[in-house]
Amino acid sequence: MSNITRVNVGKRLSDMAVYNGVAYLAGQVADDSTQDITGQTRQILATIDKLLAAAGTDKTRLLMVQIMVANMKEFDGMNKAWDEWVPAGNAPPRATIEARLASADYKVEIVVTAAV
Repeated sequence: MSNITRVNVGKRLSDMAVYNGVAYLAGQVADDSTQDITGQTRQILATIDKLLAAAGTDKTRLLMVQIMVANMKEFDGMNKAWDEWVPAGNAPPRATIEARLASADYKVEIVVTAAV
């Protein structure tokens, strides 16, 4: 049986669990929620890069991405940061939905699954 490794374990959740060669990230939100959606997305993607590195992987090995935006009218701003970040030729399967997020200040939340 493979071990489960958890990263940044809190009372309610871990930022990431790694099991059987797959890294599962919790929904990531911006540290500075005063930024616009492009700025928040850039912050989140930088956090995802750090978590993936901690698991020994990177954004070229993304298996699935789920993006929640608070307002689809800001979709293009999120995609601006996404398009700067996603590696050419390695765009993963992705779903984007509009959702009410945990704080009214959050404009975007991103969930990632990646091969290790």
